Amino acid sequence: MNKYLFILFLIVLSCNSSEDKKVESPSKSSVEVEELAVINIDQANRLAQLPINCINTEYPNKLNQTIGSASDLKTPKELHPAFYGCFDWHSAVHGHWSLVSLLKEFPDLDNRAEIGQKLLQNISKENIAQELVYFEGEYNSSFERTYGWAWLLKLAEELHTWDNPLARKLEANLQPMTDMIVGKYLEFLPKLNYPIRVGEHPNTAFGLSFAYDYAVAVNHKDLMTLIEKRAKDFYENDQDCPIEWEPSGFDFLSPCLEEAALMKRVLSVTEFKAWINDFMPQLSSETFDIAVGEVSDRTDGKLVHLDGVNFSRAWSLNYIAKDLPEYKHLQNLANKHINYSLPSIVGDSYEGGHWLGSFAIYALNSIDNE
Repeated sequence: MNKYLFILFLIVLSCNSSEDKKVESPSKSSVEVEELAVINIDQANRLAQLPINCINTEYPNKLNQTIGSASDLKTPKELHPAFYGCFDWHSAVHGHWSLVSLLKEFPDLDNRAEIGQKLLQNISKENIAQELVYFEGEYNSSFERTYGWAWLLKLAEELHTWDNPLARKLEANLQPMTDMIVGKYLEFLPKLNYPIRVGEHPNTAFGLSFAYDYAVAVNHKDLMTLIEKRAKDFYENDQDCPIEWEPSGFDFLSPCLEEAALMKRVLSVTEFKAWINDFMPQLSSETFDIAVGEVSDRTDGKLVHLDGVNFSRAWSLNYIAKDLPEYKHLQNLANKHINYSLPSIVGDSYEGGHWLGSFAIYALNSIDNE
């Protein structure tokens, strides 16, 4: 009998040791206070140069095109007259979002007349009609699913929430494509049996978050309801997300933090607090820390993705902390990630410059300056 009691004692001791290891976090002294990152007019003018310099730059270009016949072999501008620049379609879309976002926040932006002209020239009724023709092609129904779709709706949201005559014109021109993308979400999400948890374009949580923001902004009940349902179907029972596995070699999204930011959107405060305690309990610790994604070569189009993961981590951390005082310390960690990558993206190589400005702007916009 004593032998069995001794074995039981060892088992309990082992479990306690494992539990202690699980909640172990860095000492408070190891988490440095980061200066608050801000976006001001000077920073905005610098960041605006990135999309200004690429939304009408046709080459180099990655079309991600399925060729059905020789008639499909056209130039990027012929195929995508609105969104042909910035190397690929989705980067062109969020390059336009960047300019809209900066004009909306900083009406005295340098080159504002030029920017407005570029936006009207690209997002014209005629160009959007031709973009729709591409999506209606036999092999193109899943084109840019769901990353490009998400950024298109983020652009639509930014226009919808900007009280400006330019925004009303652009929103009306873009509306047929906006409606088409909403329809694609409504058709696709019921058929998706499993979420995609990678750190790149197909990440389901990212695609749902941006689409949900649009649905809330325009009060699209059907889209909101469907995303709430699918997010809970996919993620409600998740526990112990392995944040220590992140990032992979060229992630630009954090699977764990994107998921947490999505669930913050679709759950009540009480539900979210219970969920996040199971999913990432370490976030509640004021000493929680994760190292930034380090970029070894910013001329490598894949390795520079890690600047993106720093910005996307930041916007997710800030969204999680929003209106939750007990998670306010996460803003410091967000600042650390922004401060690592922000100095490098302006004037850097085209591999990062064609898209990272949008990530930086969205991360900076996520900061609560109160």
